[in-house]
Amino acid sequence: MFSRRFLLLAAVLVTLNLVLWLAGPGLALRQGIIQQLFGRGLIRAEVIKRGGADWRLDRGVITQVSSTQLTLHEADGKVQQIALSATTTVIRIGHRLPLSALAPRWHVLVLWPTGGTAQSVDVERIPPPPVK
Repeated sequence: MFSRRFLLLAAVLVTLNLVLWLAGPGLALRQGIIQQLFGRGLIRAEVIKRGGADWRLDRGVITQVSSTQLTLHEADGKVQQIALSATTTVIRIGHRLPLSALAPRWHVLVLWPTGGTAQSVDVERIPPPPVK
């Protein structure tokens, strides 16, 4: 025969299990919120890390590019000039590209420290060549 303590403990554990099973997804950040904040709708962001480092994220279309500077036209009309260096990495679908591969009309997301050179350029889309 089961004792009352055992039945009470079993009832509490079953109830707790049921509550956690049903409420689990509601307690965490949903993927939709994360996607809304950092997804395709992101134009620019400024992130301040705990140590005081100030980082920028800028998304836009390249209007001019040289070996030392990249000019972006962002969706809200702002034109942002970002310095480039030999240590800047260019990534397209997981593959590294040379810095010289960047071209006007490419859609990119740039990570760079404020006042410094770009750390990475993620190529999001390359438009098709114009029809002649």
